[in-house]
This record gives sequence, structure tokens and C-alpha cells, in this order.
Amino acid sequence: MRKLIIVLVSFLALAVIVDFGAAAYSEYRVSRAIREGGSLTSDPQVIIHGFPFVTQAADGKYQNVEIRAQDVPTDYVESTTIEANLRGVTVPLSDLIDGSVNTVPVDELEGRVRIDAKDLGQFLGIVDLRVSAPPADRSDGTGGSGGSGPTTTGGGVVLTGTVPVGPIDTEVSVQADLVLDGERVEIVASDFYFGPDGNADFTIPDFAKPTVLGLFTKTIDRQTLPFGILPTDVYAEGSQIVIEGGAQNVTIDLDQIEAP
Repeated sequence: MRKLIIVLVSFLALAVIVDFGAAAYSEYRVSRAIREGGSLTSDPQVIIHGFPFVTQAADGKYQNVEIRAQDVPTDYVESTTIEANLRGVTVPLSDLIDGSVNTVPVDELEGRVRIDAKDLGQFLGIVDLRVSAPPADRSDGTGGSGGSGPTTTGGGVVLTGTVPVGPIDTEVSVQADLVLDGERVEIVASDFYFGPDGNADFTIPDFAKPTVLGLFTKTIDRQTLPFGILPTDVYAEGSQIVIEGGAQNVTIDLDQIEAP
């Protein structure tokens, strides 16, 4: 009985190793297809979720494929992070083996673009920009407008950076709204922020306030997400601005991760 148990455990361990090996190879093939088709500078991270993998491969249907590509340049910032979740993916096993993974039917697609504070600061021309969410409670006595939840019509965010105020440069914090207008993302500074971790100077003269707020206000004219889906939401998460969207029952081309 002891020998039988050892044999069974060894067999199961071997089966798990083979399963993970097959999954790793398939992830590599998909990653290479995306890099080559999208002209990326490095292999994107690809994770095929679900166990066992070989059962999904035999059926040609995968529960959830996660894709993440970093340092992807755009027309407006030098670097973004692109993420996509593909749920209900249909890919024949033969295509995975020979590397001919191109057009892929997907039941549900979620995609997002993440912009770090540093890159957003380059877009705004504020080199030391910091991004944070304000407290959701308006009763903090700070005058901030609050609201840190994800929304397309006024998601609150605090932007802090050093900008010219009259003849001197000073660090200022502003309350800004993130507004999605069709395919455009508008960053609109609406007021100065004096709350926790904020740094707005009460001595800013009234005549200078519109000019200073304007330095934190700008529009990303056109924003598409992975595989050409359109944005439906924009919000702040940690020190990042996140633009995301989704689609159902679509066929995507892995060669065009950045396709409009």
C-alpha cells in the first residue's frame, strides 16, 4: 500500500509538472505573437488561468487569459501599462502548438490603460506631479469636493506639483475631475485642495487662480484601449490614472493590441 501511494503521488506530481509546462509554453507562444504583432519592446506577461490547463487546451476553450504589457508608448505620454482580460477564449490546440495564434473569438473582453503620475506629469508639463484620491467625506472642513470612487462623470483626484505662481515656483494641490467625453479623457482642475496631504497656498491671489488651475487641466484627445475597444470609465487608483472599457462576443487580432 505504501508503494502504491508513493507511485500515485509521483504520478500526480508529474501530471502537475506537465500541465504547468504546457501552460507556460502556451503563454510564451501567445506573448510572442502579441509582441511581434504589436511591435512591443518586450514580451508582455501572459497568464492562462484555470487548472488543469490540458483540459482547457483539449477543448480549445480557456476560462481567462490575462495580458499585461508595460512601457507601451502613446501619442501623449512616453510610457503606459496596457492590461486585458480575455474570458471565454476559443483557440484550437493546433494553433497554440505551431504558433499561429492570430484572430481569437472572446466571450468577454476587459481592457485598461494605466498612466503613472510621472508620465502624466510629463503630459501636463509638471515634472514632480503626484496623484492621489481625496477623502470621500465632504465634512473634513477642507473645501475639497470629495468623492474617490470610479466614475466617468467627475471622478475625484488630487494632483500635486510645482508650478509657477506669479514670479515664483511653488507646490500646489488641486482637486481635479476626470471626465470621459466619448473617446476623450478630460482632466479638469476645479479648485485648490487643502485637505490631508494637500498643499495649496491660501495666499495665491485671485487673479492667478484660473491660470494655476489651467496648468493642471488638459485633454487626451483620443483614447482607445487594448484591441481597439473604447473607454467607458476613468478613475484614479493609487498614484495612477486608469482608463478602462469592455466588450462582449468579439473577435480580436492579437497582432493589433494597440489597434484603434
